[in-house]
Amino acid sequence: MKGSLKILVTGGGTGGHVSPALAVIRAIQDLAQNQNWQPVFRYIGSKRGIESKLATEAGLEFVGVESGKLRRAFKLSGYFTKENLLDIFRIPVGVGQSLWQVWRFHPEVVLSTGGYVSVPPIIAAWLLRVPVITHEQTVQIGLANRITARFAKRIALTFEGAAQELPPKLRRKSFVTGNPVRNIIFNGNREKARELCGFDPADDHLPTIYVTGGAQGARIINRAIEAELKSLLEICRIIHQCGQQPTGDEQDYDRLEKVAQTLAPELRRRYWHTRFVGDEIGDIFALANVVVSRAGAGTVTEVSALGKAAIFIPLVPTGGDEQTRNAQRSEEAGAAIIIPQAEMNGERLLSELRTLLANQAFIQEMGQAALTLARPNAAHDLAQAVVELGKGLRTED
Repeated sequence: MKGSLKILVTGGGTGGHVSPALAVIRAIQDLAQNQNWQPVFRYIGSKRGIESKLATEAGLEFVGVESGKLRRAFKLSGYFTKENLLDIFRIPVGVGQSLWQVWRFHPEVVLSTGGYVSVPPIIAAWLLRVPVITHEQTVQIGLANRITARFAKRIALTFEGAAQELPPKLRRKSFVTGNPVRNIIFNGNREKARELCGFDPADDHLPTIYVTGGAQGARIINRAIEAELKSLLEICRIIHQCGQQPTGDEQDYDRLEKVAQTLAPELRRRYWHTRFVGDEIGDIFALANVVVSRAGAGTVTEVSALGKAAIFIPLVPTGGDEQTRNAQRSEEAGAAIIIPQAEMNGERLLSELRTLLANQAFIQEMGQAALTLARPNAAHDLAQAVVELGKGLRTED
């Protein structure tokens, strides 16, 4: 192939929607380099969403449009709020803005990785007859993708079982790729992580736990760590990504810092906490023996791809309780332990980790089980599908 291919990308609201998009973009760039053609990208998302920051940091041209959050509560019960009223107006405004941006960019194909922010650009692309390919990260198809799938030429899925949630006439458009993961998570350096966290080599005999709750953190996880920090550090080292809470809210980082300052020096050196984790994520994963986290599709996929044992605390409720379903798939494979949100506290987490860390052989078995769930070629396969659709080599199955 020669020439160029204009690709519009949309998806966001959470990092779990943005990370797969960035992974596919990177895979498309690799394909283009090998095949001697030039991809041209533009990313459309919410003006206020995390996708703006992540896409810009990745060197992509970003355009922000209005987007209204799709609230199941309103859809199912008629519950009315000021935000619902505003969103009624934001969605058509976003479609109008997206129509202008799609027309200006004139892409040959659109890739959507879901989230409510993807709805206006996908509707706009459909109206302008631009072919669309959507990707669903979770076991259960989200509300946004249930809408956008009707406008798509092809529907990429992470799990085979998700096809059964589509109407019969849409299933023929679906195919399974798995969930694309960031290349940066692979080939991390344990020594770099140890230096970053300031861990003493004298503690290298201890296992390392990576705790994460996403960009805004998970307060229930953060409070559990806070409650039993001293006891936890007696059996392990902890890397803790506690998130940045909304402006005006109490910041979990500050609470954790106060507790950490009360610890004896030999325990304090075993704990490193931060609001955000960036490019160092690969190094952190390389050092971690066990991951404690929510069960978003992106995290579960990355943990599986790296063969890490995990303790998942699914967020409830999410759309259709999708995080519980994500976690159950790992648990059924023997790769994870689930602590239900209603049962999550410091005492329970400490108990689970004490039992798990006392059996290193079992941790290794869990890691091997996690690898059986991974699809390492997901980004390449989805990238190939996007290119084929954009080049007109394939329309739909």
